[in-house]
Order: sequence, then C-alpha cells, then structure tokens
Amino acid sequence: MIPERPTTDERLGNRSQPTVVRYFTLIMSALYACVGVFLWFSPAGLFGLTDTPRRLLAAVFVFYGIIRFVRTYQQHFKKNQDEA
Repeated sequence: MIPERPTTDERLGNRSQPTVVRYFTLIMSALYACVGVFLWFSPAGLFGLTDTPRRLLAAVFVFYGIIRFVRTYQQHFKKNQDEA
C-alpha cells in the first residue's frame, strides 16, 4: 500500500499569501469596476467609441470586476474565517 503523502501546504507549514497581495487583488477588482462605471458615464466622443460599444465595454469591466472581487474574497478571506 502506498503511504499518504502530505500536501504542499502541510510540507510548507501552511503558509498563506502575504496580506499585501490579498488587498492588492481586491483593489484591482474594484479598479476594474470603477473603470467600467467611468466608461458608462463618460461622454460619447471621449474614447472614439459610439454609445453601444462603449456601454458594452463598460458592462464587461463592471461584470469582470465584480466576479474578480467575489472570487478573491472567497479564496483569501472567507477561507480564513472558516478555519478559525
């Protein structure tokens, strides 16, 4: 029978990512959402895009920012609270 090998976290002493990386990822996700909001409310000729493509791009940025924020929160912050 093959003995069960320890996981990487167990071998490394269950080190977690530094706090700076966690908060940087949250800030970047909020920045994506803010860029989307800015694109949505910006004047039509500012970026050389007509109304529909500009608003579609804005919606993509906001949607991506929200998804990234939720995934980051679940991965880095919720796990720590569940373990405590």
